[in-house]
Amino acid sequence: ANHEPNSATSDADAKKLFQALTSLLEALDTSDEGYLLFKPVADDPSEWEAHLSTLGQPQQHLWLSERAVEATPILLPQHDDMPHVSYSSLCESIDVWKGTHDAHALQRREEERFVSAAPANRTITVVLPDDHNEAKGPQITLELDATVHQNAQRYFESARKQKNKTSGAVEALAETERKLKRARKSEAKQKASGKLNRLKRSKRMWFEQHRWGMIEGGHLLVGGKDAKGNDSVVKKHLSNDDMYLHADLHGAPSCSLRSSQGFALEERRPAHLPPDIPAYRLVDKLEDTTLTEDKLQQAAVLALSWSRAWNGGGAHGTVYSVKPAQVSKSAQTGEFVGKGAFVIRGQRTWYKDMDVRVGIGIIAVNGVPMVVSGTPSYILEVCQRYAILAPGLTKKDQLANKIYRITGLSTDDLLAVLPGACDVMDEHGMLTPPASEEE
Repeated sequence: ANHEPNSATSDADAKKLFQALTSLLEALDTSDEGYLLFKPVADDPSEWEAHLSTLGQPQQHLWLSERAVEATPILLPQHDDMPHVSYSSLCESIDVWKGTHDAHALQRREEERFVSAAPANRTITVVLPDDHNEAKGPQITLELDATVHQNAQRYFESARKQKNKTSGAVEALAETERKLKRARKSEAKQKASGKLNRLKRSKRMWFEQHRWGMIEGGHLLVGGKDAKGNDSVVKKHLSNDDMYLHADLHGAPSCSLRSSQGFALEERRPAHLPPDIPAYRLVDKLEDTTLTEDKLQQAAVLALSWSRAWNGGGAHGTVYSVKPAQVSKSAQTGEFVGKGAFVIRGQRTWYKDMDVRVGIGIIAVNGVPMVVSGTPSYILEVCQRYAILAPGLTKKDQLANKIYRITGLSTDDLLAVLPGACDVMDEHGMLTPPASEEE
């Protein structure tokens, strides 16, 4: 009828629709042909009709059956651009596509399926009567060399075994339900306590072997734990666009603030995480790779807290930053550069009178709950479960055990993050259980 498929019914021309339907029905009533429509594959020749004529009939049928998509008694407008082959009937076109139908094949298969006598096994299959005394009841196999009582006893034994299996299955189901009830009770208790499910991992993420923290924008800051770690940070994890930071104290860690590598919020949050744990993934390309002055200030706070300034009793300290090109292992004549130490050449940017205070908070990285360190303001911004720390008298192993009892996180992971003896200035969900959703 030349109407758009999705046009409104109020716009339809009833006469044209009636004429189109009448023509369609007449064509179906008078058609004695069948058409097989197909879609050529990539390597088929453009002159497919000539190619088809060179093939024998079996090869023609095989070629068409592999490409056919529709069989129809009449050609419709949507078939105008589709290649097709015509046949004397619709049945013939379908036979070419699907193969010749054998009307007696089903009957033969059913007869073969229900052959009752098995001479080799000396058994016979019989059909018992149903409730209406017709041969439509259950089928049983009888042994020809056994008596009626022996055949019946065999079925009684089979029924007894099935009954025992059923009894065992019922007991197993009841035990499973008991275990499930205990597991749910334990899960509810754990959820109320605030403890997290620790995931078993075959290995740690690479940055966990160093001191590490997160800066505004998700940037990763890594620092060496010892001389070997300092060398590794500079040689492996300090690129051209990164920044090198170092506290102005002997033995302070070499730190690399990564411009591109860091943490981005997960687009699809893992289902096993509680709602108060933010989910991040480790990425090699952050959206914003610019290291601003504010970000460097935050990194300087962490670099200072990882140095002996934390346990030295001073409340403030100084940190400097330089570009990677200014960091060198090669010394001038008469100089000696020890393991884990580096020569800094050129102008430095100084961050003076830095406050020695950090925040730690619980996040998930690639689905794994862990504790991250950062500046107090940034940790308060991104973490719902956190602690703000300052140099103090509580030993780090004692604090780690307290956090472990509430969160369930590994004490080894906690000890790696805590900078030293601490006083907790503020906390939520780290040393006291977080409030439940009902509360």
